Amino acid sequence: MKPKVTIGICVRNGASTISEAIESIIAQDYPHELMEVIFVDDGSEDETLSVINSYVQKMDMKVKVFHHEWKGLGASRNVVVNNAEGKYIIWVDGDMILPPNHVRVQVEFMEQNSKVGVAKAKYGIMAGGSMVEVLENAPFVILDSINGSLDSKLPGTGGAIYRVEAIRQAGGFDEKLKGTGEDQDAAFRIKNLGWLIKRSPAIFYERRSRTWRMIWKKWIWYGFGDYDLYCKNRSIFSLFKMNPLAGFVNGLLQVAPAYKLIRKKFVFLLPFHMSLEMTAWCLGFIKKQINR
Repeated sequence: MKPKVTIGICVRNGASTISEAIESIIAQDYPHELMEVIFVDDGSEDETLSVINSYVQKMDMKVKVFHHEWKGLGASRNVVVNNAEGKYIIWVDGDMILPPNHVRVQVEFMEQNSKVGVAKAKYGIMAGGSMVEVLENAPFVILDSINGSLDSKLPGTGGAIYRVEAIRQAGGFDEKLKGTGEDQDAAFRIKNLGWLIKRSPAIFYERRSRTWRMIWKKWIWYGFGDYDLYCKNRSIFSLFKMNPLAGFVNGLLQVAPAYKLIRKKFVFLLPFHMSLEMTAWCLGFIKKQINR
């Protein structure tokens, strides 16, 4: 008998992309009577909540919608964990798109691997993306192809399936981590409890930033949020690797596999692209340190 699965969507100001995410959930080939969707709107200031509510009646699966003033990702994810009826939680970001077999492949993988607490799907490349979108996505796709098992890396929640037993045993997400890093922190604690973290054969797609300005703002936000994660647990990531020079070198190393994968000459911009990301990350990290 197939298990029930919860789809958790924690979103803030995602009105421009969340329709695609919801429609890709509706299109899943997993039995809809065994799916529930939990939306958590974390104080959106745009039309996100209205878009979500417009889809509720169209969804032939159980749906729960929660809305609160901004509390951050840790608290929002705990709303899903505390209200999930499924054996598993599949996390979907507001800018993600799932192929129709995503839920089925994720659940089948977990059912066949009872010691896995978290399984991360593989990033796919969407057709028709802009140069900036492809440059941002390429490193993730390449990393997935190199690090097939994921044993040595802590995954984010986007495209990941969590065993509910594992995340509840770990005490849920740290609500003090309001920006980024709540997912890596949770994965770290789940792993320390003896659960395995693996790569699954499922695929997912993510709408990437379309402009350099959007990338700059997003990576400042990453650095700002990661400061709290670093203060809590310095073993999760190394500051030595989080600087513009490291980004440039990493980009150089990825040019050849990126060109082999994409066959576009603009991938030679990857060193500069990844250096820009790390510059923004450092600025966000320093800003949070100053504003403590």
